[in-house]
This record gives sequence, C-alpha cells and structure tokens, in this order.
Amino acid sequence: MPSAEANGANGANGVNGHIPALQFFNVIDGKPRIAEEYHQVIDPRTEEPLWDAPIASAKDLDDAVVAANRAFKTWRKSTTAERQKAVHDVADVILKNVDILTEVQMRETGKSRPMSKFDVERSAWHFEYYRTVALEDELQYEDDTVRIIATHAPIGVLGAISPWNFPLILSTIKVVSALATGNCVIIKPSPFTPYSLLKFCELAQSVLPPGVFQAINGGAELGERMTLHPNIHHISFTGTIAVGQRILRNCAGTLKKVILELAGNNACIVCDDADLDDVVPQVATGALFHAGQVCVASKRIYVHESLYDRFLEKLVEESKKFAVDDDQSVTFGPLSNKANYERALGFIEDCKTNGYKIVTGGDVRPKGAKGFWIPPTIVAKPPDDALLVREEQFAPIVPVMSWTEEDDVIARANLDNAGLGASVYTPDLDRAQRIARQLESGTVWINQFERPHHAGFFGGWKLSGFGGELGKQGLLHYCHTQTLQIAKP
Repeated sequence: MPSAEANGANGANGVNGHIPALQFFNVIDGKPRIAEEYHQVIDPRTEEPLWDAPIASAKDLDDAVVAANRAFKTWRKSTTAERQKAVHDVADVILKNVDILTEVQMRETGKSRPMSKFDVERSAWHFEYYRTVALEDELQYEDDTVRIIATHAPIGVLGAISPWNFPLILSTIKVVSALATGNCVIIKPSPFTPYSLLKFCELAQSVLPPGVFQAINGGAELGERMTLHPNIHHISFTGTIAVGQRILRNCAGTLKKVILELAGNNACIVCDDADLDDVVPQVATGALFHAGQVCVASKRIYVHESLYDRFLEKLVEESKKFAVDDDQSVTFGPLSNKANYERALGFIEDCKTNGYKIVTGGDVRPKGAKGFWIPPTIVAKPPDDALLVREEQFAPIVPVMSWTEEDDVIARANLDNAGLGASVYTPDLDRAQRIARQLESGTVWINQFERPHHAGFFGGWKLSGFGGELGKQGLLHYCHTQTLQIAKP
C-alpha cells in the first residue's frame, strides 16, 4: 500500500489523466488525519484505480472515541433549536458542494452523473427534513396524584457502519438521526466506497463542533473493533444478514443499542386486474434501477397466471431501456464492485446449470472487456427452491414466477429473508391492503415501485433487520426513553 506521503499522488496527476486531483483523510476531532497505510478503490465502469484512501488504525479509532465522548458532554445538552440549526447548516454544506460530492460518488459507485447528483441532493433532504421534525416530551398519564411524562435522552456515541450501494444517502440517514437527537457519531464507510463519505465529513466540520461527527475508513477488522469498543454505545449497520448477526452477537457483550438494516429478498405481487401498460414500467424500475443493487428492489416477481405471458413479453421489452452500458445510461450501471459482480455471475451460472429459462440477458462480458457490467437478465418460472428465488441476488437478474391463489402467493412471498420490503399492484385498494397486511415486511409499497421516503419509518422484520430509521418514529431508535413520574401535592 502507498505510504502516507503518497496520499493524493494519483490525484495530483489526475488519475488516468481525467479524474480530479483530490486528497482524502480520516476525520478525527474536527481535523483531517493522514494514515500510515492507504488503499485504492477500482472504478467499476473502467476497472481503473481511483484515489488513495486512508486506512484508520486502532489508535485512530480510540482517538475518535475519546473525542466523541468528550464532545457528547456538551452536545447532549444542546437544545432542539440548536440541533435543528446544525442539521440545516449541514444540508447547506452538502448543497454547496454538490459538484465535488457527485463526482466522487459517481467514480466510486459506477453511477451515472445524474443519478449520483440525485443521491447527493437526496442526502441533503434528510437533513432538511429533521430541521422541522423532532421528538417532544409526551404526557403518558395524569390523574389527581401523578403526572407521567416520557422524555427522550440521547444514547451517547453512535458507531455507524455504512454500505456501498448508496454511500451518501444511507449514511446521512444515520448521521442526521444521531445529530438531531443529541448523539455524536463515528461513521465507517464501506471500503468499496470510502471517498464520498470521507469528503462529506471533512466538509461538514466547518459547521459542527469537533468530535460530534467523525469518519474513519477501514475494512471488516475496523468494523469489528467498533462493535466491541466499550465506549461506543450504539451501532447502526446496513449490510448483509451474516454480518448483521455477528454485530448483534458482538454488541451483546456491552448491551449496545443496535439498528440493523439487512438483506431484503423482496417480493413483488402483480394481481390479475393490474393495468400492464402502467405496471410493467414500474416493476422494471423497481427491479433494475441501479442494476438491482437496492436493498428494497423487487428481487422476486409474482404475476397472476392470467397475465403472465403478456407481462413477461412487456417486461423483456421494458428491460431493454436499462441495457445501456455507457455514460448515456442514467438509472442503470455496472455492478459496483468485483465481489458483487462475481457473486452475480454465480447466480447466472446456477440458472444455466439447472436449465432454467433465461428469456433475455444472461450474457457474460467478452474477455478483456472493462467494467462490471451485467445486462438485465430475466428468468421465467424458476422453481421456488432455485438459488435465484431463495437468496437475494443484488443484481439485475430477475426471476418471474406465476400464481393463481392469493393465500399461496402470500405464503411464497413470506420468506425469512424477505422482511425488508414488498410491493403489490392492483387498482383494488381494499384488496391491495388486504394482501399488504399479510406480508411479513417492514414496508409495503402499493401501486408504486419500492423507494423509502424520508418521512416514513423504515425497518426490516425477521432476518431483514432489527430496529429501524427514518421518519419521526426512527428518532426513537436513537434515544433512550426516560419516564418522569411527578407526584402532585
């Protein structure tokens, strides 16, 4: 790995002659900090190396924890108005730096420039939402003898461990939820996408007290240290089920508060009265947006048998709009890293080995071609025990099954790893709600493709999560609830 002195050397020359010269730092106690070791991320469109990213040491983590606990002594006493001003100021920082954050995130994720810019702006929305939304004291009970009030106290230092598919959007949820409730936060980006989050944290120091928001970059070992650290009081993680289970076990030792947003093998149910001209484009977007690398994407599509052939024909045609493998593609792109690309190829190979019917896509890039591209791939009626049906693919590989009985499709939809989201399409809203209320998922979208809304609580059930975020209710997961029982004279 490059030495500390080499930090930014590639950027100084403009990596490959066209990437801006930038430097990246861990951010500890309000200041940028260089590292002894660095790594470079690969651009998923070109497979060329990007900038040097610092790797935080155990000492860096300990220093960040000390700074956060010191800052918490003051930050916890801040008023709601002071916190709301702070999150508004952070939103302004994001919007004033849209161009650089867009560029950095575009390079590390493989997203198009318009899509990356939307992500950056959406991140600012999260901060703006909590500028006017806060938890208030609640009167729980009152009679002639007692008045009982619930108040909400910050937990302490949050250790946030972020994913690579939406590095800014999903990280800012954690950051703003912590700041708005009086907590301090140390965030670790995914080592696949460290740049945008490190740069965001560096920029945010101009409007926040030292130690309130810090960022340290590293891999699984650093994340493990965070979950075991006795002076980190709360962990929020977005990622895989297996890692989430390990985090929960680690946090049990110190009884940390934990939020886990885990895999969602989400079901999409299309009823026999659906208008396919309206529904198919939405289902295609729900399944193929960002090459299927969305936690709540439609991972399994169940179409009523009476519509199946027409639906499949239209979906194949609609999928062609997502097959552009260059800069003209706005909502589609490459797989964001080699590990996910190779995993996705395993799903395709399994379908071919088992003789499942691939009606479009399924191609592997020619030898020597650059970029982690997989075309939209649709598999018709694989069996329920197929790997592609049982496991979340996190790629543009979509199984389309049929159904005839409502109770049967609901049972098939309710897998243990399918508790994050689901969608239902039917113009009969009573029917839609009847089906939705039987789906074992934290959020069900009706007649729209799956996208969390900053004002709606979002959390997984079963193997898909623990706790939740977003909306006013999400703030409760970043607080202790304290009950005040006040005797009346």
